[in-house]
Amino acid sequence: MKIKKILFPLLLLCMIISHANAAFLLDRIVAIVNDEVITWSELYRSMEMDATPAVKAMSEEERLRIFKENEAQFMETMINYRLQSQEAKNTGIKVSEDEIKDAIDGIKRKYGMTEEQFRQSLKAEGYAYEEYRKRLQEQIIISKVVNQQIRNKILLTDRDVDEFIKENREFSSGAESYKLRQIFFRKKKDGVENSRLEDRAKDVHDRILRGEQFSDLAKQYSDDPSGSNGGDLGLIDKRSLAREFSDALSAMKTGDVSSPFWTAGGLHIIKLEEKSALKSPAELREDAKQALGARIFNEKYSAWVKSLRERAFIDIRL
Repeated sequence: MKIKKILFPLLLLCMIISHANAAFLLDRIVAIVNDEVITWSELYRSMEMDATPAVKAMSEEERLRIFKENEAQFMETMINYRLQSQEAKNTGIKVSEDEIKDAIDGIKRKYGMTEEQFRQSLKAEGYAYEEYRKRLQEQIIISKVVNQQIRNKILLTDRDVDEFIKENREFSSGAESYKLRQIFFRKKKDGVENSRLEDRAKDVHDRILRGEQFSDLAKQYSDDPSGSNGGDLGLIDKRSLAREFSDALSAMKTGDVSSPFWTAGGLHIIKLEEKSALKSPAELREDAKQALGARIFNEKYSAWVKSLRERAFIDIRL
C-alpha cells in the first residue's frame, strides 16, 4: 500500500478479529517505512505465520498475550525485511514465476510431498496457497539482494583463515566442541535480588519449553553481549568450558535446553545446537573457513541493514 510521506491521510480499517470474546478491534497503521505502511493486522498475521507449533497450539488468549509481549521486537524485524525488499526493488531485482515454481518443487521433493499433500500441509499450518507464494517470493527477492550486496563480495584468503585459526584455538585441534546459545542473568549483590533472578530465569525457561524462540528471548533478557546476536556463543572447545557448563552439557542432546544453573558470574540457560566429534585438520580448517565467513557476513549484514535504516523514513506507531 503506497502513501505520500507528507500528505498522509489517516487510515483506519475496521475488521473483526475472531477470538474467545468475538471482540471488534480496529486495524490501524503501526509503522511507516519510506512510502509503505505496515498495519496492525499485517504485523499480527506475520507473527501468526512465524509462530512455532507450540505457540500455535495455545489458546488464542495466551497466544495474543505472547504476541503482545513480542510485537515491538517483531516489528523491528518486519521493518528490516521491508527495507531489504524495497532495496531489492530499487536495484531492479525481480523473481520470475519459474523461480517460485522451482522453489516450491524443491520443498515438495525435500519432504516427499505431492501437490495435494503440499497444499494440505499449508492449510494445516494456516497458510493460504497464494499467501504462501507471495511470502516465498519476498524471501527469494531478499535472498537475492543480500547475495548481491554482501555475500558475493566476501572473499577469504588462506591467510585470513590462518589468522582466524590462531585467534580461535578450537579450530586447531580435533577436540570435541559444542555450538551453543545462552541466556545469561548477571548475579546481584543482594540475596533477595538473586532469588528474584531465579524466578525470572525460571519464567524464561518455561517460555522456551512452551515454544518461544531461544534467540528472541536471549535478545530480550540476556545480560551477555551475545544477547544481541540471539545468544550465539559460536563453536566452543570442550576443554575451555567451565565445569558447570560441562556438567549441564553431559546430560544434553542436540536441540536440548538446560535448566537455569549458577556459575560465579550468575545464572545461565544454554541451548546445545550442535555437538561435533573429533575432526581431521582438513575438516577443522573448512569449519574455520565457514565460521569466519559467517562472522564476516553477519558483521557486514548488520552494517548494511543499519545503513538502510539510517537512510530511510521510519515512523513506528505501536
